[in-house]
Amino acid sequence: MKFSIKTALVSNLVLASSGLAVSAVSARDLTVVSWGGSYQDAQREIYFKPFSEKIGKPLLEEAWDGGVGVLQAKVKAGAPNWDVVQVEAEELALGCADGLFEKIDWNKLGGRDKFLPDAVSDCGVGAIVWSTAIAYDGARLKDGPKSWADFWDMKKFPGKRSLRKGAKYTLEFALLADGVKKDEVYDVLATPEGVDRAFKKLDELRPNIVWWESGAQPLQLLASGEVVMTSAYNGRITGINRTENKNFKVVWPGSIYAIDSWVVLKDAENKVLGQDFIAFASEAANQVMLPGYIAYGLPNVEAASNVSAEYASDVPTDVNNMADSLPLNTDFWIDNAEALTQRFNAWLAQ
Repeated sequence: MKFSIKTALVSNLVLASSGLAVSAVSARDLTVVSWGGSYQDAQREIYFKPFSEKIGKPLLEEAWDGGVGVLQAKVKAGAPNWDVVQVEAEELALGCADGLFEKIDWNKLGGRDKFLPDAVSDCGVGAIVWSTAIAYDGARLKDGPKSWADFWDMKKFPGKRSLRKGAKYTLEFALLADGVKKDEVYDVLATPEGVDRAFKKLDELRPNIVWWESGAQPLQLLASGEVVMTSAYNGRITGINRTENKNFKVVWPGSIYAIDSWVVLKDAENKVLGQDFIAFASEAANQVMLPGYIAYGLPNVEAASNVSAEYASDVPTDVNNMADSLPLNTDFWIDNAEALTQRFNAWLAQ
């Protein structure tokens, strides 16, 4: 999951707590790349430092903004300077098909059945599960929306709404608001009639939409009272509640969840150690600590079932939160993103 504000591609050296100095060596140390921000701060404490201590060697970390083109350039130039990278679902699918990643050694991870079905592939293993959901301010709305139909209901909930400025997610939410069952959303959206139906539904709400583009914006709009509800990333909703003592609520029914994955770049210098790191970061005992830092779901089934009661209701993989949510269909968007984005941009320009 990409953060809107990330550190530049600057390596941070994670040393073992023993305080041993790092001697100059010709071989490059294991380099792990993630999304920066508070999420990478959590990873540093849960995964990076402990793994460095375990192997008795430094671990270098960098942050990136995503994009399969970045990975293509590194791999195809030979000897990539990154080893392990966290990628979004689209990057995983495209990169795996293009031969950019090593195959995952599932024996090291204890087998595929230890993870959510959507979190396993030949080239990657799930790192986090995150959701885009409705958020509203419980301090302002005592009886808030419970569905996307409510989000569209201007009589019941007057005021501006905010949605991400893009076709992805927005079209799915429009169909859910129009009564399409969650298991049928992508089947409907795959037809010309379904696309027309989604845009017709957006027409209803258009005068009252404030569009957001970066992940911090929707909650700023909510906090200021400029909008009464918004789509937002669940981790940010819970994060602002924890840090700023807000009472923002997450509406889980109709939320769309996606999975970010760990991959090892093809022919990376530390590809074996990279697989070891992924196995370490995928252990239930390690993953289960993450929700205490940031409210992302856990792909390891055992970890997901053992999240402390204090945090369980905040994560997408809680059984109650998953019940009425739907997974982002990555293959659909790989095939249709260009056409639907053009249609969406043309609609915006009208």
